[in-house]
Amino acid sequence: MMQLRNIAIDDKYTREDGQIFVTGTQALVRLAMLQSQRDQRAGLNTAGFVTGYRGSPLGGLDQQLYAAQEHLDRHGIRFQPAVNEDLGATAVWGTQQSGINADSRYDGVFAMWYAKGPGVDRSGDPIRHGNLAGSSQNGGVLLLLGDDHTCESSTTAHQSEYSLVNTMVPILNPAGVQDILDFGLYGWALSRFSGCWVGLKCVHDTVEASASVSISSQNRQLMLPHDFTMPEGGLNIRWPDSFQAQEERLQQYKLNAVAAYSRANPIDRQVLGSEQAHTGLVTTGKSYLDVRRALLELGIDEQRAQSLGLKVYKVGMVWPLESQGLKQFAQGLKRLIVVEEKRGLMEQQIKEILYASTNRPEVIGKFDENGDSLFRASGRLEAIDIALAVGDRLVLATGEDELALRLKQLRSRKEAAVFEAP
Repeated sequence: MMQLRNIAIDDKYTREDGQIFVTGTQALVRLAMLQSQRDQRAGLNTAGFVTGYRGSPLGGLDQQLYAAQEHLDRHGIRFQPAVNEDLGATAVWGTQQSGINADSRYDGVFAMWYAKGPGVDRSGDPIRHGNLAGSSQNGGVLLLLGDDHTCESSTTAHQSEYSLVNTMVPILNPAGVQDILDFGLYGWALSRFSGCWVGLKCVHDTVEASASVSISSQNRQLMLPHDFTMPEGGLNIRWPDSFQAQEERLQQYKLNAVAAYSRANPIDRQVLGSEQAHTGLVTTGKSYLDVRRALLELGIDEQRAQSLGLKVYKVGMVWPLESQGLKQFAQGLKRLIVVEEKRGLMEQQIKEILYASTNRPEVIGKFDENGDSLFRASGRLEAIDIALAVGDRLVLATGEDELALRLKQLRSRKEAAVFEAP
């Protein structure tokens, strides 16, 4: 008879290895503890700092941080809610200056900042200045972007990625609770190496979800790039420092360091299909979950994907998009379909990356082959709409009768739902 292990409510914050059950919000709390543990195992004496201003979908983060105060204290992590978002971001900038005069009690301070979409907008000044100045070598900055795509509890539908692109902050987009932990640790490591602050997109589909996730007491081995040479003085924050030198570091070196790091430690990956495919899907974050649901509706698993000539690429870092992996994925494709909510951040980068490639695939996303709307930028992108768009093109390419029948059934179901809607 199998023996069940003992379970305690605090396992989510105390268990060192195996599976824990957490919400996405609780995963963000545990994430800071995992970074502290990771540093301790690496022989670093670091502290953590969490600040921000609550708002949906991160409206419950401060509550969970307060509830976990005992565990945060044990790991040397201070939670200080901010009066507003930009003061919080300014405080984060200050944490990266710890030790700049060799007078700190710690080797570095890793910082986490959170805000709702409008708060990201209003904090552009400290985010820009902080990213230009840089992160500390043993610190790092993770910015949590709370986006409400459909105005469920907001006055505007928000997509914060473009605010961070404007300030040249790399952006990670997790698709689930496990990704929140994995991408968060990746983000702090990337921040330390490149000197950049790093964004982590949070929507209610991920932070308000619950899942059993895996944690480990063993540090994931992240590789230092072999194809990037650090400039003299490195890329991290320093003093004295001129504004002109900060701009040159960011434009000439730091973003190149981000690209090199993502090549050495790929966060984008092919998750379905074979190299013989003629049609490719590129997706990220919440839209990745919608794509998997769409493929389920079409009856497409790994075996069916291979027989239909379909493969799927899951992007972890949506800006700047890592070009080497994308080019490899696009080889041999006739059509590449980009599935992302709101405006086409990845789609424009993909077109630019593949522009000079020979035999490049046709790229569609927000607009189809004829320039008509395909995946709209407003509202919510639904799995059934993705299924219909992808299925139509697979039927056209393969003439598969079973798939055509499924499409007919899906269209009937969608029409019935529209008819019954109040």
